[in-house]
Amino acid sequence: MSSKRILVVDNEPSIQEVAQICLETVAGWQVTLAGSGLEGLAAAEREQPDAILLDVMMPDMDGLDTFSKLQANPATRSIPVILLTAKVQTTDRRNYTELGIRSTIAKPFSPLELAQQIATTLGWKL
Repeated sequence: MSSKRILVVDNEPSIQEVAQICLETVAGWQVTLAGSGLEGLAAAEREQPDAILLDVMMPDMDGLDTFSKLQANPATRSIPVILLTAKVQTTDRRNYTELGIRSTIAKPFSPLELAQQIATTLGWKL
């Protein structure tokens, strides 16, 4: 198993916990948690994760604003971002792709499939 580092940015503690347990247990990845867009920006710059799993709907700074700020920062611009969202209509997915977001994973997600979905999107082996 490769020791990838994933940053999970979600304001729901239960989603953070499920994602962390699944990614650490199934894939053996190191997971850093952030509860807001602002925390996520700081963690991304500090930790330099291999990928970011980012919730779209969060208070204060939503996922798209957070993504925009990640892209504006040379230190975080190249980190691949996968959105975790309930908004997965075809038009939403198209808009996300045009922005440069690698993929979307629909909420509710399957905990046992989460690591594989991320790995497949990013071309990683589990």
